[in-house]
Amino acid sequence: MREISLADVAGLVGQELGVSDWITVNQTMIDQFADATLDHQFIHVDPERAKAESPFGGTIAHGFLSLSLLSAMNYETMPKIREQTMGINYGFDKVRFMSPVKSGARVRGHFTLADSRFRGAGMLMTTYEVSIEIENEKKPALTATWITIVQFDPKDRPDDA
Repeated sequence: MREISLADVAGLVGQELGVSDWITVNQTMIDQFADATLDHQFIHVDPERAKAESPFGGTIAHGFLSLSLLSAMNYETMPKIREQTMGINYGFDKVRFMSPVKSGARVRGHFTLADSRFRGAGMLMTTYEVSIEIENEKKPALTATWITIVQFDPKDRPDDA
């Protein structure tokens, strides 16, 4: 995992910073997500019925399951900021679910830094354009604009920021 400094971040705007490893979205993961979110719609948890009654040929992951995998993909993929004391998920400006993730499919995340700006003495707000690719599919599972905050000790703020 590479490490960068706060001063390096502004120069990376517009660049793809990472592509995660593949993650297999299997039925067990889908079922556990259904239990955690109380969303047991048959297209997610009933393979036989989903095969017979849905256009997907079997079960598919919840869109929010795919979205939630971004955290693990980000942690594994993105460069670590040396001065960071904590990361905060600020939210999403836009999320679009483009294509279903079928049970057994492999997905991976792509992260492009779209913007960064300092807020207050000890915070850097970063905006990423992200997508989750589905192996052997043309369309991504989702695209999103994700905003995070890097918190750091104000004494570590770059002089030119």
